[in-house]
Amino acid sequence: MPDHPFHVAGGVFLGHSPARPEIDASFLTRPQAELPDLPEAASTSRRRKLWEIPHKFHCPVVGSCFAVKELRSLMHKVMHLPRDTSDFVLHTTAVGACKNRSRLAELLHKTLEKRYALTIRRFAASKTADGVRQLWREATASGVELPGALWAAWTHPACDSLLEHEIYGDIHMIQHQVGTGARADLKTLQALRTENAELRRQVDVLRQDAEAARHEKAGETRALGERLTELRAEQAGRDACIARLSAELERLRDSVPELRQRQALARRAEDAEARATALAAQCREQAETVDRLQRRLAELAPADNRQAEDTSLPDSTDETLRTAACESLDGKCVLCVGGRSGAVGAYREAVERQGGRFLHHDGGLEESLHRIDSALAAADLVICQAGCISHNAYWRVKEQCKRTGKPCLFVKRSGVSSFGRVIADLCGEEPVVATTG
Repeated sequence: MPDHPFHVAGGVFLGHSPARPEIDASFLTRPQAELPDLPEAASTSRRRKLWEIPHKFHCPVVGSCFAVKELRSLMHKVMHLPRDTSDFVLHTTAVGACKNRSRLAELLHKTLEKRYALTIRRFAASKTADGVRQLWREATASGVELPGALWAAWTHPACDSLLEHEIYGDIHMIQHQVGTGARADLKTLQALRTENAELRRQVDVLRQDAEAARHEKAGETRALGERLTELRAEQAGRDACIARLSAELERLRDSVPELRQRQALARRAEDAEARATALAAQCREQAETVDRLQRRLAELAPADNRQAEDTSLPDSTDETLRTAACESLDGKCVLCVGGRSGAVGAYREAVERQGGRFLHHDGGLEESLHRIDSALAAADLVICQAGCISHNAYWRVKEQCKRTGKPCLFVKRSGVSSFGRVIADLCGEEPVVATTG
């Protein structure tokens, strides 16, 4: 390759040979007449304007710091451009206008100064070219705020020709890398578009399936709603029928005022019938017992007659039998209402010892009060232990005994000894008839 420099987009690069592969930078120390056309940096401390930097730097500045849409909007403020102006013509026009001070150059300069004020302030803290170079390298390494760093470095007062071309070479290669990355991004974008198309197709299929499922669900919902309406109508009909039958039942009850009493009497009759059946069975058993005793007595009668011829019973024995007959209850049915559940057996024994039959009702604590009517009907006398029954049972027994004239004795204590004394008293005198009060 030739060793003489050649120009690329306004920049100067030197060739190389196999003996000297490095870039020939000796032109930087040659006399001014031998150096390429490289403008010198300003020797003042004032930052340079956009039109004061070398013209070949305007292309990277305009291309990197302004989007095409923004550049078009800014250029429309100071000049008239056709709407169909291409992006390339727009870019070259803006770059040409920045060579000298113009309205567009001033507008672009103000926009850059305002946009990158923080980056400019950070670069202004460095006073030497090496400091600016270090900040530029940090910006290129991080890739953050690269357009702002480019503008702040090229307009910095300490930026010399060597740093300018170093920055130019960096930004030139970055643009190439950006182009390569853009091509890779295009390939990736194409792959993503293909994948997106496939995903869209799958989404459409899923949407169609979901729509079909939604229609099916809507049909099922409508069917269930219709069925619910039918069930509600049936329920309303049943409620109306129940209300009608209830009203008719009440009307029938009102038409028969004594219906409840008749029903109560029917229940009492049923209880009495059951009690009578039980008593009939008990009578049969007793009759069988009497027959058996009579046969036994008939077998023993001859021996007793022979003994009667020789001796006779003393008068004291006849007196004892009369006393026993007087003291016995003579087969009367005694109803005990209330009392202790554990003492019912003792109550029964005390009654049966006196020759009576024993009935018991707990006074509504566990047994039904409806059964007390049949028990009262079957009893000859009633012993009501008022301290161990409910209030309803108390008044029911008292009212029934008063209406039927049945003997009834109310006692407060429920002990076995108290019950025994009451039975003993009843054997010696007439039972007390219950009265109101």
